[in-house]
Amino acid sequence: IVDRRDVIPAAVEAAGGVVEHFGMPVDPGTMLLLGRLKGKPVLGLPGCARSPKENGFDWVLQRLCAGLAVGREDIMRMGAGGLLAEIPSRPLPRAEASPARPERKAPAGPRIAALLLAAGRSSRMGGPNKLLEPIDGVPMVVRTAQRLLSSHARPIVAVLGNQADQVDGALGKLPVERVRNPAFADGLSTSLKRGLAALPAECDGVIVCLGDMPLVTGRDLDRLIAAFNPLEGRAIVVPTRRGKRGNPVLWAKRFFPEMAELAGDVGAKHLIGEYTELVSEVEMDTDSVLIDIDTPDALAALRDRMKPSAA
Repeated sequence: IVDRRDVIPAAVEAAGGVVEHFGMPVDPGTMLLLGRLKGKPVLGLPGCARSPKENGFDWVLQRLCAGLAVGREDIMRMGAGGLLAEIPSRPLPRAEASPARPERKAPAGPRIAALLLAAGRSSRMGGPNKLLEPIDGVPMVVRTAQRLLSSHARPIVAVLGNQADQVDGALGKLPVERVRNPAFADGLSTSLKRGLAALPAECDGVIVCLGDMPLVTGRDLDRLIAAFNPLEGRAIVVPTRRGKRGNPVLWAKRFFPEMAELAGDVGAKHLIGEYTELVSEVEMDTDSVLIDIDTPDALAALRDRMKPSAA
């Protein structure tokens, strides 16, 4: 339901009923409709009605099932206190205005890890390992790792393969766990499986990040984490920018077995299409989630972008 002229309220009136109240001052549940037809209450269900988590619709339905009368004043009073959740598109007002925090403390909630896939052969670069190429004086893989570490995701697990010793040395003393994938030449799926196997059993989900995306920020990752809620149907969280999907993607633990069955040089993208009802898209502030560095031209463009004059 979007408004009083939508399909459900129009149908109630066409059937000879009346719309007694539309809207509920609580979220989830804002689009609830209460009507009456032939002496029976009619509920127009908001989208949250399918959620197993308690919401405004449940408050009304429970009363009706108990034989209690529910009117417009009752519904309006149910808004006291609300159920409004803080999500990326709806942060607390003070979150936007507050200065940068020197210390990032992980909020209570699901435990989300991050995989840094850094085992590729950089075949499209025509020679050098792109992850070791300097970006503003810092190897690309280090910049990406630092961005992951600035998020609430823990642990950060890097999967190494091509020139593993050099990549390991570049990461140095960063608090990033490292695992090696001796089968890295067989494709992306082998690194994904190796990384998943290294995650702690208590993880609720994982953000899969490519090592050649050095512009993705910790704030981007935290927006994905904030939107993650499998109970409410948000088990795959995908970043978008102006409607275009990007990376990294956050996956609930339930998908780990299917991801571990992948083969060849492919990721888990096809699962997004197979589980569309569990996908949540989160719009980002910048193009960082769309930019990966695969070619010398892309690397040159990134370096130009990072110059102070281009800032």
